[in-house]
Amino acid sequence: MIELYTAATPNGHKISVALEELELPYSLRVLDLGKQEQKEPWFLAINPNGRIPAIVDHAANGFAIFESGAILIYLAEKTGKLMPFDPKGRSRVLQWLMFQMGGIGPMMGQANVFFRYFPEKIQPAIDRYQGECARLFRVMDGHLKTNEYLAGDYSIADIANWAWVRTHHWSGVPVAEFPHLQRWMAVIRARPAVQRGILKPPSSVNLDAPDHDEKARKFAEEARKMMETGHSQKSGV
Repeated sequence: MIELYTAATPNGHKISVALEELELPYSLRVLDLGKQEQKEPWFLAINPNGRIPAIVDHAANGFAIFESGAILIYLAEKTGKLMPFDPKGRSRVLQWLMFQMGGIGPMMGQANVFFRYFPEKIQPAIDRYQGECARLFRVMDGHLKTNEYLAGDYSIADIANWAWVRTHHWSGVPVAEFPHLQRWMAVIRARPAVQRGILKPPSSVNLDAPDHDEKARKFAEEARKMMETGHSQKSGV
């Protein structure tokens, strides 16, 4: 049995989607990020970085893994699925996984901060990160013009990137000019395991929707408070 420590974020949903796709038995432990549960000593013993997601594989003597990309690789290698065995095929998957870890995730995360969460609207910062997100989407769109998936067959690379790209409305980055990216997004969204995975746990706002309501405003406000709390803890305030 695998124990998944998570929350309703793109990084968290990467792992719940993968577990659903791999049909691995797992239990769900949802952490309250607003209450800084991820910083409590018991969780830091699992993930010293104090972030979700993390897993504990009780079938492997309670082996703990943190960092979503590392978890995806571990699960793929454990099951022999969602990543090829041959060096070139494996490398293709890892290249696109690293594309998400080093590009899509950080850039969309920063776009979220300045577009949604930061109390002041710093337009140059918003333009910078939204522009970089659009550039990365263009890279994906160009590749997907001649490829059904990112790295050959459907893989952990698709799961990782899709979990973030599907939230592009929240980052304020439209995808209307990227038809191949849209096709890929729809194909993955239609998978039953993906539909189950993004509900474990469900988000309090509809991140697939272009327009956001009062719930979204409150969600953004709570995220801003979490940012301020985290900054205060780091600075010793």
